[in-house]
Amino acid sequence: MSIKEIRGIARDTLTFILEVSKSTAPNEFAGLLRAENGVITEVVVLPGTESSEVSAVMHLFMMPTISIAGSVHSHPTPNVRPSRHDLALFARTGNCHIIAGFPYDERSWRCYTVNGSRKNLPVLDVDFEDV
Repeated sequence: MSIKEIRGIARDTLTFILEVSKSTAPNEFAGLLRAENGVITEVVVLPGTESSEVSAVMHLFMMPTISIAGSVHSHPTPNVRPSRHDLALFARTGNCHIIAGFPYDERSWRCYTVNGSRKNLPVLDVDFEDV
């Protein structure tokens, strides 16, 4: 699924991302994003994902055979710009990438394209049964 086909993220999914990012701080959180009908609705956490205060490492060989829209991870600081390590992950995991930063609220996250350009990602109030 291309970034152009992603039309937004479900509010409940964003809330989950922000809450799990806050609860794992100061360690980073990482997962993969799944979308249904152009809406990001799910976060997949791979078995064996390792987290620390400086990184979160996903073992991509553990990725199930499913369509992945992109990745999500947290930073323990307010800096939500992608690092060169983040860009390397982006290149391997889809086209829509979210970074959540401290204080993990609706203003402290950003979405990026595979090359690290900022992408507007609307937060949608959707009923998961309608997606």
